[in-house]
Amino acid sequence: MFDQGKLDAKLVDRGKPSPLARREGFYAQRLTRALSLVASLSLKYGLQAADIVRRFVLSLSGQLVIFTAVFVIVVEAVIVIPSLASDHERWLLDRVRQAEIASQSIDVAQNNAVSKEVSNQLRKSAGVLYLAVEINGETYRLYDSKVAVPDEILDLRQSHKDVFHDIAYLWAPWKTFTSRPDRLIHIVAQPKVRGGQKIEIVVKAEPLKTYLKSSLASMLRVSLSISFLAGFLIFIGLSVFIVRPVRQLTKGIVRFKANPEDASATYRPSDRPDEIGQIEREIASMQEEVRQSLRSRARLAALGQAVSKINHDLRNMLTAAQMASDRLANSADPTVAKALPRLERALDRALSLATNVLTYGKSDEQTPQIQIVRLRDLSEAAAEDAGLSIGPHGPETIRYSCKIAKGFFLEADPEQLHRLLVNLMRNARQAIELQPNRKARGRVTLTAIKTTEDVFLIVSDNGPGIPEKLREKLFQPFTSSTTPGGSGLGLAIARELAQLHGGDVRLVSSGAEGTTFEVRLPLKG
Repeated sequence: MFDQGKLDAKLVDRGKPSPLARREGFYAQRLTRALSLVASLSLKYGLQAADIVRRFVLSLSGQLVIFTAVFVIVVEAVIVIPSLASDHERWLLDRVRQAEIASQSIDVAQNNAVSKEVSNQLRKSAGVLYLAVEINGETYRLYDSKVAVPDEILDLRQSHKDVFHDIAYLWAPWKTFTSRPDRLIHIVAQPKVRGGQKIEIVVKAEPLKTYLKSSLASMLRVSLSISFLAGFLIFIGLSVFIVRPVRQLTKGIVRFKANPEDASATYRPSDRPDEIGQIEREIASMQEEVRQSLRSRARLAALGQAVSKINHDLRNMLTAAQMASDRLANSADPTVAKALPRLERALDRALSLATNVLTYGKSDEQTPQIQIVRLRDLSEAAAEDAGLSIGPHGPETIRYSCKIAKGFFLEADPEQLHRLLVNLMRNARQAIELQPNRKARGRVTLTAIKTTEDVFLIVSDNGPGIPEKLREKLFQPFTSSTTPGGSGLGLAIARELAQLHGGDVRLVSSGAEGTTFEVRLPLKG
């Protein structure tokens, strides 16, 4: 029984992990957590770094760095390629000159012939495998029969003959770099040291390749230093004189956009005389104009609120006036009966305006309700409401002259067209009335012309004209009025009504002989 108990205890002990196994499991778990943390942090900061790099590349500074790098690469190519080709040709010419000197031993040899040993020594001293000199039509050679002369010839006499030879000249060193280790170069050149028509040599390409590698490394060190220095100076100069001002401009615009009404957000331009300075001054001027426009809009909004407050009371007053006009309809007085239709039309229009709150500072105009309008009748009603006398026998006031055929019709919103003409005619009348020492009788004329696409209504007067300083802002609200107590809204409202019809109002001419406005309304259908 005792032995059986001991056996059971051993079996229980075997089911438990050993201390070493527990430690290994603990460290494996810690290592897994550490690796997971490192992976998550690497992913997080890697994404952040990638985002920073992306924003930098897309920024003006990043693009400037890329431009500088491209500039350095281009400068390197411009410096290295021709320099390396020059070194390549120089090395070959040096071998040719050494071969020329070695070939002079042929002249002093008996029968222009040397022994094999001397030939080997001369070729070795010159660093060539084959040497041939042409003198007086005869060719003399120093060569090894084991050396095969390549058929491809590099003729140094024509290295700069035309553009194709120039390309071959620039490509020659790179061809040497990519050649096999056992490549041989067959060269033909013009002798300089000694007489003769030409000299030919054969050299190994491997020593030339080693020389070119050393020369390339030296050139890269020097040219890269110069290029990086030049690129760094260009980068600093452009950053200081262009990138930094543009960045400040951007910050100023963003700050102004956040709060245009803040006067401290106005960009303060520098005194630079160049294009950057001009941009700074234009932005500062534009910000001030925008701020003034916002103030004007605020005044218009306040005006609209004021109109909305009196709208209800005004409608009640107009309703009472309509009731009184209805009672006047029963009057037997012929003068009252004659004036009553005009009074009723005026009350109807005033009530419609008050009901729809069609004021410049409160709401937008309604969509035109297009109808067929008889222009002559509508214009005469507008002239009466503008305070002009109708016909040649009217009172001694400013006369309205209508040069429109009785059968002239057009398609427009009669109410809006009436208001448009009233504004133009009233402005003309007020300008004539305020003209000092006027002797001639005032006159406002309306002419209509119909083309295949548009109808042109021409309103002209014989008034004093519009001052030059007001013409640039003629159609802006609150800026064009020269009448005491005027609001400066008449021309702005007239243009808005014309634009609702798809047309426009423009000043044709203005001077001492009078002023002419043109209303263009497109034909419908």
